[in-house]
Amino acid sequence: MKMDMITNVNEYEAIAKEKLPKMVYDYYASGAEDQWTLKENQNAFSRILFRPRILVDVSKIDLTATVLGFKISMPIMIAPTAMQKMAHPEGELATARAASAAGTIMTLSSWATSSVEEVASTGPDIRFFQLYVFKDRNVAAQLVRRAERAGFKAIALTVDTPILGRREADIKNRFALPSHLVLKNFEGLDLRKLDKTSDSNVASYVAGPFDQSFNWKDIQWLQTITSLPILLKGVLTAEDTRIAVQAGVAGIIVSNHGARQLDYVPATIMALEEVVKAAQGRIPVFLDGGIRRDW
Repeated sequence: MKMDMITNVNEYEAIAKEKLPKMVYDYYASGAEDQWTLKENQNAFSRILFRPRILVDVSKIDLTATVLGFKISMPIMIAPTAMQKMAHPEGELATARAASAAGTIMTLSSWATSSVEEVASTGPDIRFFQLYVFKDRNVAAQLVRRAERAGFKAIALTVDTPILGRREADIKNRFALPSHLVLKNFEGLDLRKLDKTSDSNVASYVAGPFDQSFNWKDIQWLQTITSLPILLKGVLTAEDTRIAVQAGVAGIIVSNHGARQLDYVPATIMALEEVVKAAQGRIPVFLDGGIRRDW
């Protein structure tokens, strides 16, 4: 299929499978373990039907929305996706320009192959930064300060990854970041106990030491090191939503990490209603559809 013949988003997946190396395609396309949630993320949408109303004046349509005080052209934003230069030489820079052209917000993965500074250089648009917390809290603090200096407007804290999900395709493929690419946001940071002799060591370093003790009390720590609003990414239940409201976060992203973490959890669209009800309008709730991938 030629690129100029694409008529819907799903067709990109077929082209990607044809063009990308198997290791790269599988990294983007696969989920955790049995991949039940991966399938459910998409199947759940097919069970939600429209109830169309007729004879309504639709000659003027306004899709604009406001997110954390920022006006965007539509209620759709770009979720963080790692290592985009594995798919295209321009990677996250092209995504940033696309978000700008569409008038919406891009969230940059901390595992990006373009730095916050490089993304910021594409133009003065509204962008959020996705953050993991490592055992060495100084690494997270440095990433936050770097995003602040680059003009990013919010932190999307991923909270569903105390350890990496078991992604069997990556295990079989012995996935590794291609040698010509670098996790750019970690360049120039003080990475203690790290042998800096190769880029692959950086990838191993940031994959390994997630802080498994990070908990609700530590949200306050993050709030003390940044004035940026903090969104919790990875919430699926009413119980956690109520605690998040009490913790004073700025919003919630209903996400199952693109089905790449814990398998046999609900599709995000199925979890959305209970989270919204629990939030009771006190903080905004966003949906990570989970059909296309997180990192």
